[in-house]
Amino acid sequence: MPEHGLFGAVTAGDDVKNDKYEGIEVRSLYGDTRRPTKAMLADIDVLAFDIQDVGTRHYTYVSTMAYAMEACAKEGKKFVVFDRPNPLGGDYEGPTLKNGFESFIGLYNVPLRHGLTVGEYARFINKEYKIGADLQVIPMKNWTKEMFFEQTGLPWVATSPNIPTETSAFCYAATGIVGDMNISVGIGTTKPFEYVGTPWLDKLAFAAKLNALEMPGVIFRPIAFIPNYGMYAGELCQGVQIHITDKRSFQPAHVGAQMVRLLMKDYPQRDLFPKRSSDGYKIDIALGESSLRYAEITLEDIFKRWDRENAYFAEKVQPYLLYPPK
Repeated sequence: MPEHGLFGAVTAGDDVKNDKYEGIEVRSLYGDTRRPTKAMLADIDVLAFDIQDVGTRHYTYVSTMAYAMEACAKEGKKFVVFDRPNPLGGDYEGPTLKNGFESFIGLYNVPLRHGLTVGEYARFINKEYKIGADLQVIPMKNWTKEMFFEQTGLPWVATSPNIPTETSAFCYAATGIVGDMNISVGIGTTKPFEYVGTPWLDKLAFAAKLNALEMPGVIFRPIAFIPNYGMYAGELCQGVQIHITDKRSFQPAHVGAQMVRLLMKDYPQRDLFPKRSSDGYKIDIALGESSLRYAEITLEDIFKRWDRENAYFAEKVQPYLLYPPK
């Protein structure tokens, strides 16, 4: 089982325990170990991966897949991926993870919004990072890179407690990094990753300044909310709700970056960036680089560099794609 457990119900970061389901042993890969052990693989010939991803690098399911591929390669076991849609479509956006920022929420040099299905991701890392797994991907039928999840006709099943809808998956690509600041992103509310706020934020000013940027495909509504758990639990928070008006033009990584910089500008006296023990700042680990925290580096320069990185990645990943391009 990956993070969030067999049913996607375990809270982020909590250990997942070994279990049984319908009399079958279920082994955790998010607890005492994050890699299948030799003993786990001893009595099987094939390990199958059939898990819905959300299309963002810092979501851990693709890391669990990578560790499982490595273990299967080591033990001589076949690894099969039953492919699933990328709910964010096929666009590449945001920074490519930089060397030195690798962690379980980002193992490889791929964009924040990586644009790949899990099958394509597996093909890419197996070759480019020399995992060497005996890999087979079972592709989808009738899916293209231009499709969003709602266009598949399939019901969205929560991938984790705070990704209950396709909309929350889109917003997670924007506010996942904001949640690694001392900012609530609606965890503990009915709109996780759609809400952004704190007890000290000026909701009217924040919404007005974000809307003035006229970012494509999104508007921001001033709101107040009280998280039941998570950051600022039980406190009245002021902030904004993200309303996606056009998924096709919405650029979540750019939206998240604009939020970070606006908070830095308007609240320089606040301690915005917590550290993650000795690993550095939480937001740097999630983003895969540290540029956003340095105000002297303009967003214009950052976005231009992201575009260059995405163009390079698009070319590099081309041989591993399975579906018609956009």
